[in-house]
Order: sequence, then structure tokens, then C-alpha cells
Amino acid sequence: MPRSRTAATFSPPVMEARRWLDGVTHPADRPLINVSQAAPVDAPPQALREAVANIVMHDTEAHLYGPVLGLPALRAEIAQQWTGAYGGTVNANQVGVTSGCSQAFAAAIAALCGEGDEVILPIPYYFNHRMWLDMSGVATVPLACGADMVPDAAKAAKLITPQTRAIVLVSPNNPCGVEYPATTLRAFMDLARAHGIALIVDETYRDFDSRTGAPHDLFSDPAWDDTLIQLYSFSKAYRLTGHRVGAILTNPARMAEIEKFLDTVAICPNQIGQRAALWGMQNLGQWLAGERAEILDRRAAINDHFAPLAALGWKLLGVGAYFAYLEHPFAISSADLAQRLVADAGILLLPGTMFMPDDNTDGTRQLRVAFANIDRAGIGTLFDRLAKVHV
Repeated sequence: MPRSRTAATFSPPVMEARRWLDGVTHPADRPLINVSQAAPVDAPPQALREAVANIVMHDTEAHLYGPVLGLPALRAEIAQQWTGAYGGTVNANQVGVTSGCSQAFAAAIAALCGEGDEVILPIPYYFNHRMWLDMSGVATVPLACGADMVPDAAKAAKLITPQTRAIVLVSPNNPCGVEYPATTLRAFMDLARAHGIALIVDETYRDFDSRTGAPHDLFSDPAWDDTLIQLYSFSKAYRLTGHRVGAILTNPARMAEIEKFLDTVAICPNQIGQRAALWGMQNLGQWLAGERAEILDRRAAINDHFAPLAALGWKLLGVGAYFAYLEHPFAISSADLAQRLVADAGILLLPGTMFMPDDNTDGTRQLRVAFANIDRAGIGTLFDRLAKVHV
């Protein structure tokens, strides 16, 4: 009997890690530090919550089905702000709204790929991307990165076959935090266009990029939508994780294919969440700048506090946006170390093995820290605990 689509992939890593907490108690003077999931734990700012309350009470259309590709006003606002932020021209018909960025990725793959096709993912990869490819019958082709954790287009070129349909980049990266140089993104755009395949760029964490100005010039290309598919999430920027609102940008013809997928799995994105995202885009620019400044300070704290760990043989492989990616100095696998840290150090984080193919051993030395939910002092405490770990 053939196996089901879901049986083709592994269990959700974050859910697996949460099960490590079962039966473990944490003393009052050493509470759990949970750096396993890259998501805000605080509610949206009060002004946005008040706006949502007003929407719930007074906007009757927010409780009904809406357009499959999203609220027209939100699509237009994204197009306008993206044009201003990136240069070039983005039109509303090149924008679709999705039920979170994960659905945006799923929709892109559904529009691009068939059974037996291939997609290139730099490793370590975001595990949900790998899971969806597995469940879609699409082969993941891993692209190894260098010591700087930045993928190389020339190496990717050697992996392209007649079955290749796309290359996927995440910048700032999950799990490594690394911000890909504009030249890297341009090189991948040129490579994808030359081979007639898509370049999917997931910019979920773009609002927390440490660079000023546009992180790349891909939208300045008048024909950007023949190759580029950009993905975005409103979850991090406005703390709208539970409302599930994301976006996908591509050409209208591909958007028509994406619409088929979205119509069959959700009919329309969350109507209240879309209106919340629109209100946030139009009213929370200064607030979001403060959020970015706070995340950048926590990123700086990673570097400020890392020296004692470095002296013990730890390495900081990447840091940025919500993430620090570490290499540990111990002989055991990170899969075992991560589970031991729950009881021994009161830390919940994810092992690098969750971001790698089974036949790649690099992840056995690596750990991901999602630091967005601990402040500067909390980062100091985290590293103090790691420094005391003995295996």
C-alpha cells in the first residue's frame, strides 16, 4: 500500500522539542529559557488591539468570506510600500495575501512543481520548507554553504537539472540569522533566469535586517516577476502570529495558478487579520522601528556575551534577525545535547540536526537559538548556563 503524503516527511520539530519538557520541573531560581521557536510571545501593541476590537464590532464584512487573493486595500498597500522600500515597481495584481508565510511557500510550490520535480535549498534549511516539499512529492536538493553560511550561486549552478523548478533563499536566514549580501541575491536571480526556473526569496524577517535601505535590488529589475517570487509574513512585524497573514509577490499569470491552490485550502485569508495587518502598515511605522531597534540590541548582546563561550570552544556561526546559530564543542550529537539541556540547564532550543538532511552530519555540532523573546539580560543568563554545561 502506498504511504500517505504526510508519512513522507518527519514530525514537526518545534512540537517534538516541546515534548522534551514533559515531566521536567524547573526550580524557581532557574526558570526555563525557551529559545526554541521564532515567534513573538507578546500580544500586538494596544493600539492595534483596539483597532482589531473596532473591526470586530463594526466591520461586518470582516466576518464574511473575502477575495481568495486577499483584501484589495491590503494588496494595494503592500504594492505601494514595497515600491517605495525596494525601488522599481510593484503593482497590486502582483501581490497575493495568504494565511501566513508558510501557506505562501506551499502555494508557490504548488504553482511551480509536479511529482518528481526538484527544488534547491541551502543547508541548513528551514525545516517546514523541507516538510512541504516532501509532502508534495518534490525532491529537496541540498546546497551546502561556506563557513560564512552564505550560499554560492556558482555551486548551485552545478545542482540544476531538467527537473529543477526553483531555488529557495531565506534572508535574513532561518536558522542561521545571516543576512545575504545584495550581490548574492542578484547572482541567484541571474542564475535562475538563465535556467528558466524560479527564485523564491523568503523575507519573513526583513523588518529586522540590520542594514539601512533596501537589502537587495531585485525589484528594480523591470522584469522581476518573470523569475522572482517573494514571500513575507506579518506575524513578526506586528505580532499577529495567531491571525495568520502572509504575502506572496509574483507575476499575474503565476498568481492565477496560486489562486487555485489558495481557494481549495482556505477560500480566503483571515479577514480580521488582514485588516489588522493593513492598520499596522498604515499606523505603526514608528512602533515597528522601535521593535527593530530592540531586536538589533539583542543581536548585539549575542556578540557582547559570547567571548566566555568562545574560550570554551563554542563558535558563533551566524547571528541576525531572530537567530543565533552556534557550534558546540562536545563529542555528542546536538540532538542528544539539546534534550539534555532541558533538564541540566533549563534551556529549550533546537539542534542543528533538525535543519539538515539525515545524511549530513554538520548539524550534529550545531544549535539554533531563537533569541527574539529574551532581552539582553536574558541572553547573558542563557550564555552563562551554556558555559557551565559539561558533557
